[in-house]
Amino acid sequence: DFYTGFDSDNSSGDFSEANHKVAEMLDLDPHQSNRTGKHNGETEIQENGIKRHRTSLPAPMFSRSDFSVWSILKKCIGLELSKITMPIVFNEPLSFLQRITEYMEHIYLINKACSHADPLERMQAVAAFAVSAVASQWERTGKPFNPLLGETYELTREDLGFRFISEQVSHHPPISAFYSEGLNKDFIFHGSIYPKLKFWGKSIEAEPRGTITLELLKHNEAYTWTNPTCCVHNVIIGKLWLEQYGTVEIVNHSTGDKCVLNFKPCGLFGKELHRVEGYIQDKNRKKLCVIYGKWTECLWCTDPTTYETYKKNEKRGGEQKKLKPSEDVIKSENDEADDMPEVQDTVQFIPGSKLLWRINCRPPNSSQMYNFTSFAVSLNELEKGMEAILAPTDCRLRPDIRNMENGNMDVASKEKERLEEKQRAARKERAKDEVEWHTRWFHQGTNPYTGTSDWLYSGGYFDRNFSDCPDIY
Repeated sequence: DFYTGFDSDNSSGDFSEANHKVAEMLDLDPHQSNRTGKHNGETEIQENGIKRHRTSLPAPMFSRSDFSVWSILKKCIGLELSKITMPIVFNEPLSFLQRITEYMEHIYLINKACSHADPLERMQAVAAFAVSAVASQWERTGKPFNPLLGETYELTREDLGFRFISEQVSHHPPISAFYSEGLNKDFIFHGSIYPKLKFWGKSIEAEPRGTITLELLKHNEAYTWTNPTCCVHNVIIGKLWLEQYGTVEIVNHSTGDKCVLNFKPCGLFGKELHRVEGYIQDKNRKKLCVIYGKWTECLWCTDPTTYETYKKNEKRGGEQKKLKPSEDVIKSENDEADDMPEVQDTVQFIPGSKLLWRINCRPPNSSQMYNFTSFAVSLNELEKGMEAILAPTDCRLRPDIRNMENGNMDVASKEKERLEEKQRAARKERAKDEVEWHTRWFHQGTNPYTGTSDWLYSGGYFDRNFSDCPDIY
């Protein structure tokens, strides 16, 4: 989930002028501007009592198009990138802990799973949620900030019915632990993420590590899975693009049902780009349904017999009905670019299929906001009065991220260097005094469903006793 991008060494004067021009573009539609009238001010309350979150960033994204990253990355071929210090121009103004929180963007799928009486329909909703969790990465080629050891992020969304807490529990290797629960006590979602990154000349590959667990409390069910591998292409020249590939197995530990999803690599001519295909089977390995679609668009399911019949007709050259944008699918936008597959077709619809999920539309000005979704735009919002109740380790209080979000790139770069040096000095001091680092909100343990090592929530965060939190900023 750490992506690289092109850097820019524009002078401060040029940068300010470019910002001004793009800012004028962003303000053309008052409905797309920050609804509070100020970027860090009070959040407007709608008539129904729900908070209305901001819809744009304080400053537009700077240009990355004029410079190559090869001078930095050519020394990193085959190395673990988490140990390489990257300039701030590679980043997007979010911490990796905030990026993890984007799993919750399609939380309505968890709610659907909770509401279904049929275990097959629950597994279908969980499978759709697992695919939707990586959908926000589409066209996100900026690298989130590496969390500092002890850094945290919390998010409570009463309108969506959940609260979320995460902590950076290890620096080398970098491990992020998270825990989320439904405000109606209907689910628990938790896990730990340890992405293994390597640079392979023209691409950067992020191999997933760590288990993700979803517990549906009403049904006394637990599901576990790991994410697919993500690869960013054209890091030297051409337009950056990414793909997800690999097999994701979702296991229902209560019923023995399993969902096997194959995120297909794009192939030589790009025919399989973004495609996902798989099936749900019961504990006796009988296929119950087939799932197909694209992780950038939508996901459908149908019964195995219908799917096999369709595939046979397809091989014989039979007619295929292709989805139109009006048929609950959003066409993938693939601009021509060097070494990027050119894809004309979208998902091919099999008559009788049921729609499980479709991607949310992004804001019209998303391209000027690091290709953030509407959900991502709101993650670093610092509302009035929030600073007094947040943990002092919360991402929103990081000065480098805050300055980058506000367009103060020089200050952000200096703050990033200062925080990294402060972290190194603290580590040396602990080593000198032979003091071990102790995590605050998570502890190492065993996942009760997989039996593997995991980071488990210790509880107590929302009691808001932050007196013993470390000084990391």
